[in-house]
Amino acid sequence: MISKVLSAAVFGLDAELVHVEVHFSRGKSRFYIVGLPDKACSESKERVSAIIRNYLGHRIPAGTITVNLAPADVSKSGPVYDLPIAIGILSSLKEMPFIPQGKLIIGELSLDGRARHTHAILPIADLARKKKIKELYVPKTNAREAVIIPGLRVFPVRDLSQLVEHFSTRDQIKRAAAKGDEKIKKRSQDSQYDMCYIRGQEHAKRALEIAACGNHNVLLQGTPGSGKTMLARTLPTILPSLTLEESLEVTRLYSVSALLDKHHGLIWERPFRSPHHTSSHVALVGGGSVPRPGEISLAHRGVLFLDEFSEFSQKSLEALRQPLEDGVITISRAKGSLTFPAKLMLIAAMNPCRCGWRGDKKHECSCNPLELSRYNKKISGPVLDRIDMQIVVERVPHDKLTSNVCGDNSECIQERVQHARTIQLERYKNQNLFSNCEMTSQYIKEHVQLKLKCKELLRNALEIMNFSARSYFRIIKVARSIADLSACEEIQESHIAEALSLRIHR
Repeated sequence: MISKVLSAAVFGLDAELVHVEVHFSRGKSRFYIVGLPDKACSESKERVSAIIRNYLGHRIPAGTITVNLAPADVSKSGPVYDLPIAIGILSSLKEMPFIPQGKLIIGELSLDGRARHTHAILPIADLARKKKIKELYVPKTNAREAVIIPGLRVFPVRDLSQLVEHFSTRDQIKRAAAKGDEKIKKRSQDSQYDMCYIRGQEHAKRALEIAACGNHNVLLQGTPGSGKTMLARTLPTILPSLTLEESLEVTRLYSVSALLDKHHGLIWERPFRSPHHTSSHVALVGGGSVPRPGEISLAHRGVLFLDEFSEFSQKSLEALRQPLEDGVITISRAKGSLTFPAKLMLIAAMNPCRCGWRGDKKHECSCNPLELSRYNKKISGPVLDRIDMQIVVERVPHDKLTSNVCGDNSECIQERVQHARTIQLERYKNQNLFSNCEMTSQYIKEHVQLKLKCKELLRNALEIMNFSARSYFRIIKVARSIADLSACEEIQESHIAEALSLRIHR
């Protein structure tokens, strides 16, 4: 007899249906799994056989069990097919009634029959919704993640015996319901990092506020101890809240990367990723035999902070070109090509030279011209051209360090940023854009009308400073963010001037 159970496989950020077909025939005892399973998937036969014999009390008669994972030309990975294989076997042996229509089952089993936590449930739940599958059966610890997708009946499975009882209509599993705390939560401020604790650096704090408003890239360049890292670490406390659409995008990424906390559903705080400069190219960009997201993609809709920017490998730095320009990163391997989202805000920090003291008033730089040239060449022109603001962070004077005068705290700044971001969401509601940095030249032409004086100022700057066409449009985007912070509908000459002052070249 042949039984069929519907399951799913995840490739990149998307899921595809997998039909688990089980055939049993009398004869010599054999167990085969076909359909391009990997090692972990092939080992399901030992786990499932032991569970059925020892914990369910069912006797497997002598015969050949063949499990086909269709489509057979797509690689299947992981132990997530344990649960559908077990249900398929019991159904083919007529040990339980099972109607496969409208049901999708996924989950790994331990040897005592309990359903173990499974990764990448969110894209599978989204697939079930798109395919109009009404019932989704997942391990109990995954239910909170699955109920994020509306329109599904999610059943949390504790163990295999409970699921068998459910299909035998003797003891129904209670549907999972969305928790009340899945609603948007107000950001909890970390007392260790707050803008009011940073003395001086008003120019840099203003730049970060503008960056948070429009999701712009920033390079902080200054001597050791000037506060570059502290400024970057404080940035998350002024970022605007994630919208529901952004939250779903981030949660899906962390789900497929096995980084989602099983005790929480949606991610509501913007990611802040800070990889060390010794991180490998694959760790930063993503990859593997089956491509997985790297730090660049994990910072999607959040911040990628690269401290000691010039110490990263040349290969890794040049890999930033595509995500900073297009908001995506494409990873190609022999088995296929996958594209991951990477609409991030890059915050880079670096010293002005190898010794770190070039331009400092109290320390003499010990770098010779050749060392300076080599150091500056580490960051290529194309990468610098994609960074909207390049800020010099100078040493804080002693009187400001000891002063009791505090500037605006993070909560106050975040309110201004949130107001400006709300203006942007309203402006771009029909274009599926979330911030000013996502505008293309087409949208700039539609939403930005520059006055004659603003155009003249930009033209003079282009002639004197030799800005590229990319720089020209990025300056306009920054000016648009400055205008939004001032609640100005039109970009003023002062906004263009400030945007130009924030884009310096070494």
